[in-house]
Amino acid sequence: MQLLHTMLRVGDLQRSIDFYTKTIGMDLLRTTERPEQKYTLAFVAFKGGNRNGEAELELTYNHGVSDYDLGTAYGHIALGVDDVAETCERIRAAGGNVTREPGPVKGGNTVIAFVEDPDGYKVELIETASREI
Repeated sequence: MQLLHTMLRVGDLQRSIDFYTKTIGMDLLRTTERPEQKYTLAFVAFKGGNRNGEAELELTYNHGVSDYDLGTAYGHIALGVDDVAETCERIRAAGGNVTREPGPVKGGNTVIAFVEDPDGYKVELIETASREI
């Protein structure tokens, strides 16, 4: 088995595509418009996504729905980065929201930070060289 994608419902598809591509650095792989079913999909990923064995992020826009209750079950998605502090500065400079500054995880040495996407979803940044596996 292989993890193919994670789906997030978004309130403004273009705003979310811009965040994940321009701010985070993912590539837009494809979009699918389903007007009869009243939704649009956009798939973003690093390194070509599933074609290259990488997971994708499916952004789902349900026509006419601009916001969602995120609930308490959702946690976050995690992205491995070379330098958490530099990545946070780049995200902040692009208008992104850093919600937890870079530093070691409580009780460990792995360097992490958290940012928030335009819909309020949490994205954890993990400095790969410090990661405890």
